[in-house]
Amino acid sequence: MSLIRRSNEFDPFSLDLWDPFEGFPFGSGNSSSLFPSFPRTSSETAAFAGARIDWKETPEAHVFKADVPGLKKEEVKVEVEDGNVLQISGERNKEQEEKTDTWHRVERSSGRFLRRFRLPENAKTEQITAAMENGVLTVTVPKEDAKKPEVKSIQISG
Repeated sequence: MSLIRRSNEFDPFSLDLWDPFEGFPFGSGNSSSLFPSFPRTSSETAAFAGARIDWKETPEAHVFKADVPGLKKEEVKVEVEDGNVLQISGERNKEQEEKTDTWHRVERSSGRFLRRFRLPENAKTEQITAAMENGVLTVTVPKEDAKKPEVKSIQISG
């Protein structure tokens, strides 16, 4: 079984603005413009700005997994806004440059990331837990138990 990442799919639970031209060489600049322009993010932060997050739903919970290699738990924030919006954010600082250093290649990204997810109504936001292990942040949002419909028998007269 292979997992295929579809980064340009519309996610109805996400508050991120979807840009259908994202990833094209000309970039759209903003989602309301149909004319090409320069990309919105600087190359210094572009790779880290869109932290990759997986969201799966189990019978008991919604589970979010974010790859945040090299970050400490103190550099990542998990918050709930407006009662039902999960916000995951953080920042990787740029490495301090020394005047005597000669850089041959800089590929690791730095900068901030911010992702927001609108949680469904069955989310127990007061019981959210988060853990970080080996560069992977796992946020678990428990779900309310599904209410079974109450069945009441009606006596038929006659």
